[in-house]
Parts: sequence; structure tokens; C-alpha cells
Amino acid sequence: MVLVEVSDSPELKSSLICADNLRGVSELSLDFLKDRVKVRASCNGLLCCSSIPDKGVYYVCNPMTREFRLLPRSRERPVTRFYPDGEATLVGLGCNLSVQKFNVVLAGYHRTFGHRPDGTFICMVFDSDTNKWRKFVSFQDDRFTLMNRNQVVFVHGSLHWLTSGCSYILSLDLNCDVWRKISLPDEVIYRAGNRAHLVELDGCLSVIQISEAWMKIWAMKDYESEQWHLEDRVSLRCIRGMVPGIFPISQTREYVFLATYKQVLVYQRKSRVWKEMYSVKNSSPLPLWFSAHAFRTSIFLCN
Repeated sequence: MVLVEVSDSPELKSSLICADNLRGVSELSLDFLKDRVKVRASCNGLLCCSSIPDKGVYYVCNPMTREFRLLPRSRERPVTRFYPDGEATLVGLGCNLSVQKFNVVLAGYHRTFGHRPDGTFICMVFDSDTNKWRKFVSFQDDRFTLMNRNQVVFVHGSLHWLTSGCSYILSLDLNCDVWRKISLPDEVIYRAGNRAHLVELDGCLSVIQISEAWMKIWAMKDYESEQWHLEDRVSLRCIRGMVPGIFPISQTREYVFLATYKQVLVYQRKSRVWKEMYSVKNSSPLPLWFSAHAFRTSIFLCN
């Protein structure tokens, strides 16, 4: 499914729309949190949300069971000169269903008051087993655009982000707190005029490459040796006018969900048919892909 946060204006309360290829479109409520929140990350049925009025307050919830956990405040919140209100540069959620455990990651560049970031990358990791945050520091020279930060994928016990310029993938191993750089397919890196988007495909890292006429789906077949395989090549001729603003959100072997400025589309890979799932009828201030997340239901108990 695809979960989209839609608002008429920044001042009004957002509504959550869930687009499911089998069940259609439904509205999802997070009113049980008793707070005005923004969805920051999604993983295996859980959502990580940040409080809008109370900066630095985070929740992890299961909207299907309406259970949630209010995370303890971390003593140190990573900030940058671009985000002086305490919002982390990166927010990630990793949820391991087999052991019923989740981690929340807040990471950002250290900034001494009145100075530019000094290259020190501070990472805070919340562990649901201990109900505590742990901190570690590294030195990264990586930059993330607004949408790169929103695209985080949890596979192989690690969180993955695509760096700006689509030069490589940066992963964080949650078992040992180690950052790793993962190479992209050569065609994605060196071919001009392409956009790359990081998604998951049946537990594997996947990159969807979009050019003016084609959508190519790559999947990582061997995680350790970083071997990529071209899974599919899809013509975009039928939706040519939407291509400049299209953004892949989630996929399975059967479907690919994509958001545009005002619509959620689904591409059926076997029949090669495009279908509109949802369309905004009003003048939403932000494109739908700005606040869209992959979502699947689970019975994970997060309280």
C-alpha cells in the first residue's frame, strides 16, 4: 500500500489516505496519539511520527492496532543550521518482525551555536528492547536532498538512504552501528538525464531509474558483493505528460505504486496496465510524493 499525507494548508490538520490496489482508497486516522503529528518513516506496519507542536517528541505506532509508544526524549538532538528547530537530518525506522523489535534513528550534523556544521555526524539510535537511546559519532561528507531523506529502506538489518546526486547508497547497520557505502548500478550513476529512487522489492534493495521514456527496475541480488540485476523495463509512453513529476513509492513483484503532484498511480507489471488509484480534488500545497510512504499492515505490538 501507499500512505499519503494530504493537507489543504500547512495550518490545517492533515489527513492520511491509504491506497491499496486490492481494497481501494481509505482514510487512516492517528487520532489515538492525541497529538498533531507528521509521519516521518514507515516500516513493516509501524509508523514513526514526530509531534508538530512539540519539537523533539517522537512516537512509534501501529495504526491497525492503534497501539503506540511515546519515545523518551533523547538528551541530544542532532541539528543543522538549516534545521535549528531540532529536526534531525535523517529519520529512519527499522522493524524486525521475527523478534518483535524496532529501532528509530535520528542523525544529523553537529552544529555549535553560531557556527556551520563541522562535519561531525551524530547518530542517535532508539532500541525498543531497552527503551533507551544510544549515541555514536562519525565523520560523513554526505549530503541529502529533501526527498533523499524521505526515501529510507530497511533490509538486511540496516537502514539505507540514497545520497544526493545519486552517487551511492549510505547504509547503517543497526546491529553494530556501522555506516557503509553501497554502489549503484553503473548505468544509474553514469547515464545523464536519469532520476533514481530507492525502494524495497521483496526484502531486497531496489532502485527505480526513470528517464524521459523508460522506467527501469533494478534489484540487488547479492547484498555482500553488491550485485545488481535489471528486473524490468517499462515504457512511460502512456503517462508521458506525468513523467517529470512522477515518484516511485513502493512495489511488489506484481505492482509498482507511484505518486505524481496530484495523483497516486499503480502499474500492473504482468498486464502492463496503468491505473489511477487516487487524485487530489483540492489545491494541496505540496505534491503527493512529498509525504508518501510505503506501508504494509502487520500485528506488531509496539507498546
